[in-house]
Amino acid sequence: MRSRILFTSLLTALFVLASGCGTTPNCPVCGTTVNGNYAVIDIVPVPEHNPTGEPGGPFNSFDISWIDPVHHRDYVSDRVGLTVDVFDTVNNLAVNTIAGTNGVAGAGDNASMCIQNQAMNPPTDIIPPLVSVNGNFTRFGCRTAVPGNTAFQLSSGFGANHQFGGFPGAQCCASRGNGVNPMSGPDGEVVTPDGNTLFTGNGSSSVVVFDLTTNPPTVIADIPTGVPADYDGPQSIAPCIASWNGEAGSSAFCGDDRADELSYDPKDQILAVINGDPGLPFITFIDVSGVVARTSHCLPVNPNLPYGPPIIAGGTGSSITPSTGPLNPASCILGQIYYDGALPVSNTVVVDNGNGFACPDPSNPTTLSGASGAPPYITGAASIPCHHGPIIDAATGVYDPTCASSTCMGAISPAGLGGHAWNPNTGYFLFTNSNSTTITNVGSIDVINPKSPAGPVVVNSFPVLNCMPTSVTQGPGDNFLIGCADHDGEAFPPNEYVMVGTTGQIVASIWNVGGVDETWYNPTDNRYYLAARDMPTGPVLGIIDATTNLWLANAPTNTNSHSVAVDPSNNHVFVPMQTGGICGTQSGNGCVAVMAEQ
Repeated sequence: MRSRILFTSLLTALFVLASGCGTTPNCPVCGTTVNGNYAVIDIVPVPEHNPTGEPGGPFNSFDISWIDPVHHRDYVSDRVGLTVDVFDTVNNLAVNTIAGTNGVAGAGDNASMCIQNQAMNPPTDIIPPLVSVNGNFTRFGCRTAVPGNTAFQLSSGFGANHQFGGFPGAQCCASRGNGVNPMSGPDGEVVTPDGNTLFTGNGSSSVVVFDLTTNPPTVIADIPTGVPADYDGPQSIAPCIASWNGEAGSSAFCGDDRADELSYDPKDQILAVINGDPGLPFITFIDVSGVVARTSHCLPVNPNLPYGPPIIAGGTGSSITPSTGPLNPASCILGQIYYDGALPVSNTVVVDNGNGFACPDPSNPTTLSGASGAPPYITGAASIPCHHGPIIDAATGVYDPTCASSTCMGAISPAGLGGHAWNPNTGYFLFTNSNSTTITNVGSIDVINPKSPAGPVVVNSFPVLNCMPTSVTQGPGDNFLIGCADHDGEAFPPNEYVMVGTTGQIVASIWNVGGVDETWYNPTDNRYYLAARDMPTGPVLGIIDATTNLWLANAPTNTNSHSVAVDPSNNHVFVPMQTGGICGTQSGNGCVAVMAEQ
């Protein structure tokens, strides 16, 4: 049987060469085929996975994927391999894994180094480690020696080896229903347009920045957006995981949860990051121009100390008292937006007081250095602007910054913040708030100016009804596709929207696909692609014509296929998939399915 398969493949390849490619069905490397439905044309196994356990395990927990069209690479967050998996989108092959010393592939032999300048004595640009809310070092940052603290060593055995510690992986369980997403990583992925820099959100409330021009990629920055969970404390994050069962992760052991989805402004080189899980989610804006130019590592205000609260008891993982001293934030943070439900006139809501990072009290958008009731910054640190989410009328869900009604409220986000995008037409960012009021069928797209004199501020908010917005993707011109899912505990009929990014006008509603997580726009074929894992009839890849805003097709995918990216050079669609089903037996431990029009 195998020889027949090989012979048939050879005949197909010869026919493709003779016909010039482009129209042959089921051709993995010919380019998008025509005159047919969308179908799987190739299956790419995910490296270092097997059905039973070490090394790896089934590829059942993954997150965002992002395609670099310059080098034809697909970067996929792999929470089981503890890596960012890299795929060749022309030849449909796994070509690399990016990991720390805890990575499954290579078991740390290929771990990314944290950049350091040993020419200085002591080195002046070493990336310090992260410190948890309780003062413990976290292994998931850069494990480098810090000048003046040469005894850096964790009781778990992780030491000063100058390597990236890694990603925490799928915490608790690999299955979607039992996984503790807010503690898991890697998460969001974004590659700069030149294909040289990769930003990866991590479960330790930080963004890891990789230099893709080196082999293996080196860590050139590890930027905290908040305080990481107490992974390396005496109890680890077991109390945090327990608190997610009915307490919304309110335990101090959780810190500020994961740094999740990302979006990037290539013009001003501003990176937006959400710590978007339920509770009091927030958005961080980071000036990464120096990191992208390789002139800065976005070090903390005091580069000789770790990021975060001060170390107590040497940061050895012993039982210690929670820190209440000065903070040491990253020097390139522009500001944060908190969804704490507070109004501008209110100064009573204290968010993260005692364990906050960049914004210890976002309810006080005045000077924060040493503000009353909040930990001061390290001496010499500039204040970081902190603001609230939009002001809305809770009775209508409508944005009203001058609202004087008794139903006025600051925006909350009980279902969490989701995907976002930069709008080059305005220079503003568009953020999805899955549930901006107590009205469960009202979500919103919030517009944030990251460069106002007062720091990042919300300048508008567009309501979307019967939709839990999860993603926003720019299409042609000023059109943006809004991906919709069900609200937690409340199902909506399948629906997606196309919105004008500057005005919030809904120009099209699509009812043929729903239950969407991630979305992608491909300018080559002018189509939107939607990873609709919760479509009522079963998970599908949805396709929408971005010219007419009309639905074209739904192609079946696997359970929990919630991520999608497209290579514009060949219009191939890459969809990470869990084990079974489409992955078949040869890739039974999970795969990336390559889909195209037939």
